[in-house]
Amino acid sequence: MKIIFNEEFKNSGYASDNAATPGRMEAAMLAFSNTSRFQIQSARPASESDILLAHTERRLLEVKENQTLYHIAALAAGAAVEAAELACLNNEPIFACLRPPGHHASKNAGWGYCTFCNIAIALLSLREKGLIKNAFVLDFDAHTGDGTIDILKDWPEVSILNPYADTNIEYIKLLEERLNQVGYMDVVAVSAGFDAYIHDAGQKLETFDFYLIGRLVKKMTKRFGHNKRFAILEGGYYLPDLGKNILAFCDGFE
Repeated sequence: MKIIFNEEFKNSGYASDNAATPGRMEAAMLAFSNTSRFQIQSARPASESDILLAHTERRLLEVKENQTLYHIAALAAGAAVEAAELACLNNEPIFACLRPPGHHASKNAGWGYCTFCNIAIALLSLREKGLIKNAFVLDFDAHTGDGTIDILKDWPEVSILNPYADTNIEYIKLLEERLNQVGYMDVVAVSAGFDAYIHDAGQKLETFDFYLIGRLVKKMTKRFGHNKRFAILEGGYYLPDLGKNILAFCDGFE
């Protein structure tokens, strides 16, 4: 399975928030350092035209006022676009390990550590290229992806799920039920936030639950008769276990 990454994501000087914490990307990528099952592919920045599929020109110019932030945010969006294209063109699962995250970035603003809405840019780019007509988005971050919802709300063929339940057992049960109800989709996109972890902000999911989430998404696309699924990193701030949680998800997702 390919992992889209760029060494520049390790640079933490673009911001001072939790997503930009020094060592966070090293912890995330530790998941893939001791196995040959994953191939690391370097990300390239998204074009302005791709970013403008999801965001207003005002938002683009606002971010470009800080060239350090713009460079890393465009690189993150580019990693998502690349993951999405590879998933669709090669019919294979892809994981993009990136920052800054994006699911709180709306058309004209950004908050919650997010700059550009990476997953929305990726999906709109696929549609622009004629690779998809519809899509399903699963966001299992501890927080609702309000930016993704804002940007994609006018695309009626997109369905977005932000699951919520009180316990991890109820969460996995609910997720399985909801995924089984979804009709055919050209691609499945996952906002993979690991802050729902028992030792992170959400204080709910165990490491094995992330494996189950990945496996349920894999089962879903198999039901559609393809392997067109990609996931991008959103939250996840408990660094001691971030790598193993990402690996657990990718083991199920692969």
